[in-house]
Amino acid sequence: MPKPFQFNASDVKVEKRETVFQGFFRMDKLWLTHPRFDGRDMPVFTRELFIRGDATCVLPYDPARDEVVLLEQFRLGALGRNQSPWLLELVAGMNEDGESPEEVAQREGQEEAGLSFSRLDKICDYLVSPGGTTEMIHLYCGQISSAEAGGVFGMEHEHEDILSHVVSADECFAMIADGRINNAAAIIAIQWLQLNRERLRREWQA
Repeated sequence: MPKPFQFNASDVKVEKRETVFQGFFRMDKLWLTHPRFDGRDMPVFTRELFIRGDATCVLPYDPARDEVVLLEQFRLGALGRNQSPWLLELVAGMNEDGESPEEVAQREGQEEAGLSFSRLDKICDYLVSPGGTTEMIHLYCGQISSAEAGGVFGMEHEHEDILSHVVSADECFAMIADGRINNAAAIIAIQWLQLNRERLRREWQA
């Protein structure tokens, strides 16, 4: 059997590319071909691609109090489903040109929750939905003090309205289990915390 990753980006031939929508987001249409696993070439086909920059997400965690901070805000993509479109999420923001993910984490921590991270542990980088969008998430867990956390935050000129909640780690885990938290970044980060919680409590309080 062949090993994975026998092809790379140089094997993809883009015959044509055009921007079909430009607003708050951008959509491109591509005509492309690439080799098939059976040795033939794929006939030229079209795909629409949602062009969205990378983002950074952080799970704020207080190891002394064993608490996390979660942010509640309206999300249009959840409207029309059998749930509230107000979701519990992580601190998150789009990466601007020239910014490192760590810089984005600190900026968004202040803007969205009034938090400063004394330490940032990398969880992973992952592609959000590579079948249709370019976005990659840089995911972290950040050390905070939750003693004074909570309240209403957000940049009004960006139409943000964010309610910051302080939640015990155990309650956070329960919300993953029963589906109250159902967005990818939060699920990945909280499950990572379940696996690394005791280590963080030792190392971050040393």
